[in-house]
Amino acid sequence: MDVTKQLASFAANLAYDDLPHEVTERAKRLVLDLTGIMIRARHDAESTPSLIAAIERLGLAGGKCSVLGDARSYAPTAAALINGSLAHSLDFDDTHAEASLHSSAPIVPAALAAAELSGSSGKDLIAAVVAGYEVQIRLSLALNPSDHYDRGFHPTATCGVFGAAAAAGKLFAMDAAGIQNAFGIALSQAAGSMEFLVDGAWTKRSHVGQAAQNGLICAAMAAEGFKGPKQAFEGRAGFLHAYAPNADPAKAVAGLGQTWQTMRLAVKPYPSCRYSHAAIDGLVALMKEHGLKASEVEEVEIGLPETGWKIIGGPDDKTNPQSIVDGQFSMPFCAAVALREGGLAWDDYKKHLNDESTKALTRKVKTVVDARAEAAFPANMAGVARIRTASGDYERLVTVPKGEPENFLDDEEFRFKFDGLCEPYLGAERAGKLANALLLLERANSIQAVMTLAQVEV
Repeated sequence: MDVTKQLASFAANLAYDDLPHEVTERAKRLVLDLTGIMIRARHDAESTPSLIAAIERLGLAGGKCSVLGDARSYAPTAAALINGSLAHSLDFDDTHAEASLHSSAPIVPAALAAAELSGSSGKDLIAAVVAGYEVQIRLSLALNPSDHYDRGFHPTATCGVFGAAAAAGKLFAMDAAGIQNAFGIALSQAAGSMEFLVDGAWTKRSHVGQAAQNGLICAAMAAEGFKGPKQAFEGRAGFLHAYAPNADPAKAVAGLGQTWQTMRLAVKPYPSCRYSHAAIDGLVALMKEHGLKASEVEEVEIGLPETGWKIIGGPDDKTNPQSIVDGQFSMPFCAAVALREGGLAWDDYKKHLNDESTKALTRKVKTVVDARAEAAFPANMAGVARIRTASGDYERLVTVPKGEPENFLDDEEFRFKFDGLCEPYLGAERAGKLANALLLLERANSIQAVMTLAQVEV
């Protein structure tokens, strides 16, 4: 199958006016959601100062492009790298359950930089972002994400570089042959290792930023005539053969332009690994329904699909997280915080990582592979919450966690999340103006005007 050519042609020829209304509306909300995350992470993520310092050391501060939550300008590649890393630094960004990845984090930052360089409109940006989503998600589906994870890869980044290249190439007004060439160049940049899980390293954030940066670079190289291999995906040493043992190339193009994977993206209500969310929903519901208190909990068991259990449950000990990254990928810790707070917010990490009561509760949580959660996977990242107390045992299966397409956030919930992330740095009035501009993005003649609303002196 000529998968590379088909995906390149789709991306190059996709026009805003061809998109269904629900797809454009969904894309705008996904951009809104990511913008709030990037602004907060520019100021609050512990990895941000070293990233900015590295950019300054390399002489990349000062240029044509913007970083959300920052009043300075940066070189385009630096802006893509920083915004992409910020987008994934809180682990609060959108997800695709079946593809087991995050989409906006590598794609939107590359598109923003390309849009600023090209003087693109809001409609141009929306179409480019959707093209990027469709390319990235479909590649992960074709790989079989569980097999890809088992080889140690992080599909958000490995597939994300191609989505970023598609989005940037489209904003550079490249034709299908040009974007196909960009895919070929990006084949040598598809990277992202899951080794960060071992010690709470920050590389999960940076290699998503690098996917955005590299996608932008690959598109620019292709636009200037640099040659890449033509069969980036289906070739003998191509992506689908080299990165997983049993890829199904047909999944990459099935229903292309008819079935919109963009509509399958979910938005997170909690800043932790998406595999933890169904169980958190279950715990919160049980505590509220039965009037339980965290002090009454004797034991908790969380049931997960096997892929999720490997990431946030076991086989390594997850009951003693030392860092925010550890906490984000510890089902026991997330459960303990949810029991005490009735949910999980970004600021809860600072509050609870060193809290002795939370640590004690974390040790009461065990995780297992649950048959019902496994049966629901990969269509849904389901979870089962079981709480044992002296007064009784309680259980809740959540098949569709809050934020999934079938249980999506409404506009009020989107604004609640966005305002909570942005208002500490933008203030309520400017946060409102930025949100309104993003929700009416198709009316923007220039992306630069919208980006200006997100500037903050650092």
